[in-house]
Amino acid sequence: MSATKLQSNAASARKEKWQRYIESVKYAKYVIFHPFDGFWDLVHEKKGSVAAATTFLVLFLITHVVKLMYTNFQFIAAPLQYVNVLEQALSLLLPFMILCLANWSLTTLFDGKGRFRDIYIAMCYALVPFVFIQLPLVFISNIIAFDEAAFYTVLMSVSVVWSVALVFTGLMEVHDYSPGKTLTFLVFTIVGALIIIFLVLVFFSLLSDALSFFISLYREIAFRLY
Repeated sequence: MSATKLQSNAASARKEKWQRYIESVKYAKYVIFHPFDGFWDLVHEKKGSVAAATTFLVLFLITHVVKLMYTNFQFIAAPLQYVNVLEQALSLLLPFMILCLANWSLTTLFDGKGRFRDIYIAMCYALVPFVFIQLPLVFISNIIAFDEAAFYTVLMSVSVVWSVALVFTGLMEVHDYSPGKTLTFLVFTIVGALIIIFLVLVFFSLLSDALSFFISLYREIAFRLY
């Protein structure tokens, strides 16, 4: 096979991947307005992709940081001198990933059908209303008066409630649960996430104590020898 043909095949593959990515991003519009069919097709018909899901997750983190930094001071109390961009992003990213992990960990116990990939994609697509409502609100907050705060507050609430409802629907479709079982599963997911956080904190606490012990032991030995 000639080098030209290999390059052509590689370019064709890249173009196909890019088109697949664009289609999966665009499909988010259908998902947020037709959640039951949308999430089913997202997972079972492979209409979604990890790349698109990760894009929405990154936009979610950017929206959170931008909201803290640029929302009009009348609508949010966030001292900019103390805002750490990385810290703020991780404060949402880590709990999000832990919730995905806890949800996946409990699938066997609750006879869930979703894989970690499916759960991650569904949860990320559920963040789309949060991004597409709250990001423009950052700009809007700087052009409206404080007397019009009700408009701002209502849209903020809509974005959160909409995303939470999509998370509920997405997990219900991913695992093929009834609404009641999904609600129970979500409660256990939150408990599981708290247990994971507790175990991680205990692990790092023990690791810190062990390191401190060995450092002290090394210093004591070095002091006695030298």
